[in-house]
Amino acid sequence: MSNIPTPHINAKEGDFARTVLMPGDPLRSKFIAEHYLEDPVLVNNVRGVHGYTGMYKGKRVSVMASGMGMPSIGIYSYELYNYYGVENIIRVGSAGAMTGKLQLRDVVAAMSAYTNSRYGDSFGFSGTLAPCCSYELLAKAITAGKALGMNVVPGPVFSSDCFYEQGGYEASSAKLMKLGVLCVEMETYALYLNAAAAGKNALSLLTISDSAVTGEALPAEDRQNTFTQMMEIALEIA
Repeated sequence: MSNIPTPHINAKEGDFARTVLMPGDPLRSKFIAEHYLEDPVLVNNVRGVHGYTGMYKGKRVSVMASGMGMPSIGIYSYELYNYYGVENIIRVGSAGAMTGKLQLRDVVAAMSAYTNSRYGDSFGFSGTLAPCCSYELLAKAITAGKALGMNVVPGPVFSSDCFYEQGGYEASSAKLMKLGVLCVEMETYALYLNAAAAGKNALSLLTISDSAVTGEALPAEDRQNTFTQMMEIALEIA
């Protein structure tokens, strides 16, 4: 019996390309499809999670939202990797800077992910899992960024289960900053573990939308429609 469609994706077999760009926001998925893909076709809209497939510079590429948080991207990336034959997922998301070396709109390539989540418990390993990106995708992203005149900053990120942490956030942030963590977001850890378990490839490209150091922040509309640098890098390496 076929595993598709799933309870979360109603696309047919073959609807997705080998590479999927995965923003968190469904409207960012729609923006990428409409502004960058030729002849985009809506292949999924279950729960309003837009998924499209089209062409970019002669390459077949898909884009689908993940929703917010590790449980959500955990579902969608698992189903794409294991049921729809997707080989590469490139997360294109936003993050909060945890170092003064990063400015608003800088692009980070997540080499590895720290977390406060128990998501890794489901993989049956009693120690601490430290998932990493695909080196091939990372190297391509750095090269593509240089060719496009963009600086891509590689390094570790922190995937948090909590957006509004109740007490102690400043203390935990200070510890992570001392360890060289570049930024905080909410999805990369789960994506990288799912990729590792499936023998597939993943990379998170993250645009800095706010800063724990300076207190600066961009409005929601900017996050949805103007983070084009990471989108263009992801499309170039798709």
